[in-house]
Amino acid sequence: MKEIVLISDTHSKLDERCFKYLNKADEIWHAGDIGEIAIINKLNEFAPTRCVWGNIDSHALRSNLEKTLCFRCEQVKVIITHIGGYPGKYHKNIIPIIEKERPNLFISGHSHILKIIYDKKYDLLHMNPGAIGNYGIHKIKTIIVFKINDSKIENLNIIEFPRI
Repeated sequence: MKEIVLISDTHSKLDERCFKYLNKADEIWHAGDIGEIAIINKLNEFAPTRCVWGNIDSHALRSNLEKTLCFRCEQVKVIITHIGGYPGKYHKNIIPIIEKERPNLFISGHSHILKIIYDKKYDLLHMNPGAIGNYGIHKIKTIIVFKINDSKIENLNIIEFPRI
């Protein structure tokens, strides 16, 4: 069993209020718009971190990260990308990847709006953790904490932090 902390859209600012959740993580997944390498370094102090680059990330960051990650965590097949859309409104570039890879869990960021939606068409769970950084339209900063136990996604918790 692994505890995952899912974040996105830090935009160079990692809210310290999420540190207590990061401390308990077995893995941290970041769905893009990191901002700077210092964010990745800080996340790696808490737990092994998987990141994709987002549209605001520099060439230097992009050269060290993937646009899209596809991997297994226990028995759950995962795809993470920054601009991917959501069920019924997927970005045109992600549809062929979903159809080829057939993930159980599809994660994207970019919108700054937290969403968790089951997609019947592709038989997958979609998650967008919203945004934990200061920049953007969001009124509340959010992260998602959950567990992967063999082939199950369990104990899903939405953590909210007021913007200050």
